[in-house]
Amino acid sequence: MRPYIPKTTFAFCHSLLSSRFRPSAACPTAPLLPVQALLTTAGLSPHRPELSLVSLNSLLRILSRGASSPAHPLLALRLLLLMLSPSSPLPSPDHLSFPFALSAAAAAPVAPSPGPQLHALLVKNALFPSDHYVTTALLQLHAPRPDDARRVFDELPRREAIHYDLVIGAYARAGMTAEGLALFRAMFLDGVDPDAVVLTTAIAACAQSGALECGEWTHRYVETNAPGLLADAFVGSALVSMYAKCGCLQEAVRVFEGMPERNEYVWGTMVGAFAVHGMAREAVACLERMAGEDGVRPDGVAVLGALSACAHAGKVEDGLILLRDMRRRYGVAPGHEHYSCTVDMLCRVGRLEEAVELIGVMPMTPLASVWGSLLAGCRMYGNVELAEVAANELEKLGAGADQGVHVQLSNIYLDANRKDDARRVRKLIGSRGLKKVPAYCAVEVDGELSSFVADDQAHPQRFEIWDVLGLLAEQMGPSPEEEGTTLVTLL
Repeated sequence: MRPYIPKTTFAFCHSLLSSRFRPSAACPTAPLLPVQALLTTAGLSPHRPELSLVSLNSLLRILSRGASSPAHPLLALRLLLLMLSPSSPLPSPDHLSFPFALSAAAAAPVAPSPGPQLHALLVKNALFPSDHYVTTALLQLHAPRPDDARRVFDELPRREAIHYDLVIGAYARAGMTAEGLALFRAMFLDGVDPDAVVLTTAIAACAQSGALECGEWTHRYVETNAPGLLADAFVGSALVSMYAKCGCLQEAVRVFEGMPERNEYVWGTMVGAFAVHGMAREAVACLERMAGEDGVRPDGVAVLGALSACAHAGKVEDGLILLRDMRRRYGVAPGHEHYSCTVDMLCRVGRLEEAVELIGVMPMTPLASVWGSLLAGCRMYGNVELAEVAANELEKLGAGADQGVHVQLSNIYLDANRKDDARRVRKLIGSRGLKKVPAYCAVEVDGELSSFVADDQAHPQRFEIWDVLGLLAEQMGPSPEEEGTTLVTLL
């Protein structure tokens, strides 16, 4: 029979030990102690048989997070080994110890991961799949590999909402949204009622894949079976984002206006929805509405959404004014992401020199997103000199490992008729073995998702797609400026 540990006791031990392991301001990089010395520092002598298991579990919990040092998860695993040792005076770990050890295994900077060994140990000791906490932690451990997480999930004799959420989220993060949504539908067949967390994850997967029909069905389910969840900030925001990304802005506004309480997260989502559709005026107006209607002050995310809307709509002057005044008007200091968005806005309209000037006065070091925007702008407007500067900076930041940077630079050279430079860059791509991650589009047809990439030669319906594209080209007809354009160039 498992011992009962009062929550207050655990909280007291956790706060006591946490205070002893926070990094010191005087010496934030002090060397880590071995496990034996670590226990002594915490006031837990390893030679005391009466050492409390709850204190050790609290220590495991603190170390497993790796917040103070990336080496702390390794110490957590060493402590677990000491607790498992038959010759150790420490008490043996219980069902609460292993979830923290699994978290440490996920965070430990070692290869190969100790996760599979812990998994085997849990099976051997019958903690998997019988224990809820262990099962949940094991799914979190395997979440970066959705196929492994699904195998763990399929072994569970009793599945709960959190288990579905973890696997659906794992699929979505891996770009396998179709598999995630199929599992979401199977959840109802298994008789498990979704909670707000699962619904949010599933709706976000619908937004990611453009599965409007599934998103609408989920919305109707919430309205019919759990209308109170429409007031939940995360469920409501997920619905707003889903409808906006699927092109149904009016429905997104309807959901937003129907929410009884809207915090800064909800408002930020609505601003982002307007930004997706390039409605700069409405996005900026939301910043003013927040305080007047709900007493909410815009945060950095909401301001970033408004800047993005200005960039998509070409409202450059409005965007520059917003960047200049955001600290005074909203109390939000411009961050790197705000400068990056503004640089992108200037590059979209060809104001490359102004973009470079803004990069020069940024109060922080420009990262890859800034130089990537400049490179894209140089490709659009044929500025070879600035393109070379942007590519060099991206190379310094390590972003040159992506073939896309060099492909952009090669195309810029070709457009400028500098064929020797283009050939040199192409050879560099081959010699380094660089690869570009292809972007893809997804569309839902009759409830099924179909994805494809540019110039897709492997899509099973490519011939039908080309036929429809040809019909569309015939219907649209060439414009006066494009009399020489043929269907061959379109394809």
